[in-house]
Amino acid sequence: MKLYTYFRSSASFRVRIALNLKGLAYEPVFVHLAKGEHRQPKYTSVNAQGLVPTLELDDGTRLTQSLAIMEWLDDQHPSPALLPRDPLSRAQVRAISDLIACEIHPLNNLRTLQHLKRALGQDEERINAWYRHWIADGFAKLEADLNRDESRGGAGQFCYGDAPTMADCCLVPQVFNAKRYSADLGPYPTLMRIFEACMKLEAFDRAQPSKQPDAE
Repeated sequence: MKLYTYFRSSASFRVRIALNLKGLAYEPVFVHLAKGEHRQPKYTSVNAQGLVPTLELDDGTRLTQSLAIMEWLDDQHPSPALLPRDPLSRAQVRAISDLIACEIHPLNNLRTLQHLKRALGQDEERINAWYRHWIADGFAKLEADLNRDESRGGAGQFCYGDAPTMADCCLVPQVFNAKRYSADLGPYPTLMRIFEACMKLEAFDRAQPSKQPDAE
């Protein structure tokens, strides 16, 4: 398989973690987002959305969008599971994943930050304040959700129970982003406990941005 990826891309980071957890080998193909390579015909011919990641299968089939890719990986390679097998637990893991990937991340991704700067004339200080505001807003919701009750897996080692799931694949890249922008993570002890547990695992550690061949 080939994974079209960028070292700082949160969505690519999620899929790198998932592939590592599954023990699946892949060939990385680097797409430099900051240089705009994702908007060039060479890449849009691979992924018409112009986004990373793209997972290209052995037969040439290409999958896009990180959550869809992770669910496909779980369907095709069910052990270790990224999603629980019972429908209620699956829905709960998806809810945590969606809170991060659909509510927090889009407000802080590269396209949004570039629009704030280029189209709306915001300076670095205001852009960073924007970033930290939405991290705080989203992480407060996530912390409350993780702590809501033990039946949600909040008392476990990870986001849902005692084994990493798709939710943890989403959480870790978002914490990396928050740290990069010097967000205050003190108010989220459960979230950070889970983050630290994840980073003790080789699959998470090996996927982090600084350990990618295209890291700068």
